[in-house]
Amino acid sequence: MAVFPLFRQGEREAAPESGRVAVIDIGSNSIRLVVFDGHGRIPSLLFNEKIMVGLGNRRDDDGALSDAAIADAMATLRRFRKLASAMHVTDMRAVATAAVREARNGADFLDQAAALGLPVRLLSGDDEGELAALGVLSAIPSAEGLVGDLGGGSLELTRIADGAVRDVVSFPLGVLRVAELRENGKKGALKRAVAKALKPLDWASQCAGRPFYLVGGSWRALARVDMHRTKFALPIIHHYTMRPERAATLVNLLAHTEPARLRQVPSLASGRIANLPDGAAILAQLVKQLRLGEIIVSGYGLREGLLYEQLDAETRALDPLIAATREEGERQGRFPEHGDLLDRWIAPLFRDEAPADRRIRFATCLLADTGWRAHPGFRAERGLEMALHGNWVGIEASGRGKMAQALFTSFGGGTGVVDELVSLCGSGELERAARWGLAMRLGQRLSGGAAGPLELSRISFAGDNLVLCVDRADAELYGEPVAKRHRQLASAFGKTAKFALT
Repeated sequence: MAVFPLFRQGEREAAPESGRVAVIDIGSNSIRLVVFDGHGRIPSLLFNEKIMVGLGNRRDDDGALSDAAIADAMATLRRFRKLASAMHVTDMRAVATAAVREARNGADFLDQAAALGLPVRLLSGDDEGELAALGVLSAIPSAEGLVGDLGGGSLELTRIADGAVRDVVSFPLGVLRVAELRENGKKGALKRAVAKALKPLDWASQCAGRPFYLVGGSWRALARVDMHRTKFALPIIHHYTMRPERAATLVNLLAHTEPARLRQVPSLASGRIANLPDGAAILAQLVKQLRLGEIIVSGYGLREGLLYEQLDAETRALDPLIAATREEGERQGRFPEHGDLLDRWIAPLFRDEAPADRRIRFATCLLADTGWRAHPGFRAERGLEMALHGNWVGIEASGRGKMAQALFTSFGGGTGVVDELVSLCGSGELERAARWGLAMRLGQRLSGGAAGPLELSRISFAGDNLVLCVDRADAELYGEPVAKRHRQLASAFGKTAKFALT
């Protein structure tokens, strides 16, 4: 993964603003409510619910949303508004996309929503594409390539480069329209429709070989099928990566898989199963015709883009992983400054590391004091769980693996490589992460998590020795528990532990 250029070791990230914000997304397949805590760089997710109303499939012959569809949508909006009020939301945002935009009675739908006290922003296709791309950039600031947001009624393609949106186009080519294409056309109708849509794009050639970032429930569901098929070790959809040829493989797979078997896929919403073959077909055509590179799934999209577009430039520039781990460390830890101090304290032992690894190590140090509330016998498992399944962005599966190994070791799980992590990153990387954990463990035992002992001591290599220098006034801190951990760390580096006073 590319290094975040605006990350600076030890930098203090701004604290999130107070207040809760809710986003209601009225789509062609579903209506969803998401409630976030605050307006910061990566606000915590408090609530997420979707209801499959299916507006895109419930139209009268004249193109109007049916009365029954509108009634179901309004009932959903009343529920969501009531929930948001109970959660003390101070900032409510509602948006509608293709189903309402294209309906003959879309204006009436918006009027009824406004009468509920819920003004809805009607997004154009270009708005959808830009917001989806901003959501991707929010979670993957280093993203460069093409963002595809596949909904029920439309497909948006957005080219991103240098951290900004460059080009946007919207097509009436959502998953709910593919069946109609096939019914009204001959063999190859989808292929021709995609080719016709892409032909006017003078910028399309710039996307060849570049990553394709997937946004939208249908494509995320498709990725879950691939994760299940390949027995991927980490059940986190965000930043799941596939080779471009997997798109065509999935088309084949779904053509020969019964819906009953798909229902066995963990976390796959049953309402998405019927649309999986069409979602795969669109993906395969785009990858082939645009000659796209690796396929990367984004857990962030339009809803997160709505929040990101409101942030000032300084807040946008913050590293999302560092901001999130800092917030979690300050919420769960005992000493807010501990993670920064610990990272600086152990840094001399890892001077040859690449910036990407230094960044992961720093994020891990920010979580180093989060295990103390857990039962002592399960702290190491808590470290694994936090790293592997935490709601982090700006980190790939291999980074989660290294973070998990370091926290497992730091929280007392032992010095050996955790077998279940080997499939995420190599044994050599995990061994280095275990050394991070041993160094963190030594620093914590020496200092008890407080600032003073870390500020008045240092650790470094001197020939065959790993030397721990402590201020003479703090000499009593070097008791047997500290000496034991000092020896463990020295042994991991093939060195001899040496204690000195300054």
